[in-house]
Amino acid sequence: MQHLILVLVHVDEAKTHLSRLLERAQNGEGIILAKAGKPYARLMPLPPREPRRLGQLAGRTLGPEFFEPLPEEELAAWEGAYSGE
Repeated sequence: MQHLILVLVHVDEAKTHLSRLLERAQNGEGIILAKAGKPYARLMPLPPREPRRLGQLAGRTLGPEFFEPLPEEELAAWEGAYSGE
């Protein structure tokens, strides 16, 4: 098990040195951003991503219903105007 090193950094310093802090996080350090001396946010490394597998939908097709117009209430929901009634 790998232990994460945590470092407290004031938000003003973080604004000035964000690129450097990102590099440190990528190298395994956890950065706690503090505002007025209190922990405010955490900057931590992301886990490595697995490569995307291509071709997962090979051979599958969309049915004709996919290309039909959406009902008005569904269109309204996508546009943020749906009232839910």
